[in-house]
Amino acid sequence: MTTLTLIGKPDCHLCDVASEIIDAVVAELPDAAAERIEIVEASIQDDPALYELWWEKIPVVLIDGDLHAHWRLSADRLREALEEAVQEDALGKDSR
Repeated sequence: MTTLTLIGKPDCHLCDVASEIIDAVVAELPDAAAERIEIVEASIQDDPALYELWWEKIPVVLIDGDLHAHWRLSADRLREALEEAVQEDALGKDSR
């Protein structure tokens, strides 16, 4: 499973835009790929550690814990990264 994490906060316009881009990109992926993506949303208001790390960079998008983007999210770049992550995940699981 590939985990995509969106770190933001309520009433953040850029966070809302990033969420919409994530939803649109995942919806465009083939079903087999989309089923391998878990989307997690976290708020810096609920977690002091996240606030300390990311408060000035939200929205932040992580793919499997690695920084993918902050502030602005590119749909094309996200699509490529998710396709690659899902493919790597599938190869890793299928070879076990």
